Amino acid sequence: MQRTYKTIPHPGGESHSMSTAPTTDPNAAPTTDLTTDPTAGPHAAPVRFDTKIAVLLREDLEPWQRLNVTAFLVSGLGTTVPEVIGEPYQDADGVSYLPMFRQPVLVFEGTKETLRAAHGRALTRALPCAVFTADLFATGNDRDNRAAVRAVPTADLDLVGLAVYGPRNGVDKILKGARMHP
Repeated sequence: MQRTYKTIPHPGGESHSMSTAPTTDPNAAPTTDLTTDPTAGPHAAPVRFDTKIAVLLREDLEPWQRLNVTAFLVSGLGTTVPEVIGEPYQDADGVSYLPMFRQPVLVFEGTKETLRAAHGRALTRALPCAVFTADLFATGNDRDNRAAVRAVPTADLDLVGLAVYGPRNGVDKILKGARMHP
């Protein structure tokens, strides 16, 4: 199994969840680069980011809704927070592909109350965030989506999803009470 920033090797080669444990010198300064040497190869130590991209979903969503909400939420981060986007990809034949996030996106779930509290903490901390409300399931385009959110006061938004980006510890505090998505 080839090691990437998403996985760490385990005996037997089976697949495992992404590790969030420190993987470099705990006394070293945090880094936001994928690697200090892009040619370091598959045996380079995984990178621990000092920032976090997280999505919090309401626990009662259908599977298709979870996927749809997650995709819509993270689409806003790359357009307003350019440092979250990595370099374009290219395969061995020279075919180019779009760039993606430079770091993992962690997906969490929680109750409606957990989501409301996280939203309030994100606003208080003034971290970049995106929201998806239940009303957006009934719309079909960006104009109507924005109008649906604009029509509801902040405290009354029927949130089904939230994406947030910022310093790791700040995002962790925002997500208090949420659990990793299964």
